[in-house]
Amino acid sequence: MDSSPRHPLSLVRAERGWSLEDLAREVRDAAARRGLRSGTRRGRVWKWESGVEPCAESQLLLAEALGVDPADVDVLAWPHWLPGLQAPLPLGAHHTVTALREALKTTMKRRTLLGYTGTALAGLAAQWAVLEPPAVAGSRPGAAVDAEFVEWLETTAAQLSGLATVRPRHTAALLEAHLETVTTLITDAGHTPRVGRRLHLLAASLSQTIAWVRFDQGEHAVAGRFWHAGLHSAHAGADHDLGAGILSDLAYQATWTGDPKSAVGILEHALTRTGHPAARSLLHLRKARAHAALREARACRRALACSEHELAATRPDPAPAWCSWMGEADLAVDSGQCLLDLGDHLQALHLIDEGLDTLQRPRDKTRGVFLTYRAQACVREGQIDRAAAAATEALTLARRIGAPRCVALVRELAPAFALHRTVEGVPELLDLVRAT
Repeated sequence: MDSSPRHPLSLVRAERGWSLEDLAREVRDAAARRGLRSGTRRGRVWKWESGVEPCAESQLLLAEALGVDPADVDVLAWPHWLPGLQAPLPLGAHHTVTALREALKTTMKRRTLLGYTGTALAGLAAQWAVLEPPAVAGSRPGAAVDAEFVEWLETTAAQLSGLATVRPRHTAALLEAHLETVTTLITDAGHTPRVGRRLHLLAASLSQTIAWVRFDQGEHAVAGRFWHAGLHSAHAGADHDLGAGILSDLAYQATWTGDPKSAVGILEHALTRTGHPAARSLLHLRKARAHAALREARACRRALACSEHELAATRPDPAPAWCSWMGEADLAVDSGQCLLDLGDHLQALHLIDEGLDTLQRPRDKTRGVFLTYRAQACVREGQIDRAAAAATEALTLARRIGAPRCVALVRELAPAFALHRTVEGVPELLDLVRAT
């Protein structure tokens, strides 16, 4: 029996019960609807399924025949736009730039893009846990890029990333343009292996920041594409901690979107190659959140204890930039949210209050989200006036900095307040929600 993998187009055809000639006829019909003629016959379809890439015109006709949005053909390379192929690219040097290019293209059709499944991401995490990074290629034929220019790109990227949480609307396009430049340098510019590694790591960091901006806007599929691209770039740059951090972001997203089981699997793989204690603390904390969502109290408390232990550990080198903010306030608030999911409302509220009291003011987006956690805990404890005050502060802050995720969290709480319209602060909060 032939055990070779079948081409994705063959699988799509088989799923629909079409023969080679059936698909060829559908393509010809699609051409006719456009007032065109197509010479597609079964032999040409067979060639496509044997590895020949269809021309651009044939791909558009195929998309119409298969009921796929033609915009997908421009966003995703062949054959990744075919129905059912919303799977991440496997790690490897020849896929790194493709992943970056596809992520940059996704912003053109962010509303209809499908996200990766948790199972597919867990598989990618398993691959990352065992696959060694490839050697970074040396000089290319193009004009050389010097280390001084790369340093300027790194400095500018760090400044943009710092602005992304307080001015996301103004920085998103700049971040993506920056990533486009870096991607072009990776592919077209001459550089040493050392400079090439720096470019890959810069692409990973930019992708991670853009993913968070998109995540906060509720564009989860687009965010997933950028995290996916960032993981490829971090792997190409041989930065295990950064790769683990990006996997933990994907896990956080999985928990947020209702798939905590996949989040646990992703984080277990990510923790196998995470070195810095601050990074390990954050990953354990996110694992605790996933266990809490699954109502796995014992596993949740173990993960919280590991997070606390790692956070207390000392190490001479500073924490990686992507988790340098991780501190006692984050541990306290997220521990409180875990306990809230597990039903211990009073202790949860105590920890959330403790974390908010110690949170540094410049982290406005984080403060807004944490305030919604306080509001939720206060509602559970029957402290409606405190809940209204926290939700109002969160919503006011979110409107000022442009944080749709925080706004959405307050909107989700609004029905709970509608039952207590006579409580101080509630009418004003509901009016603010309606006006937002």
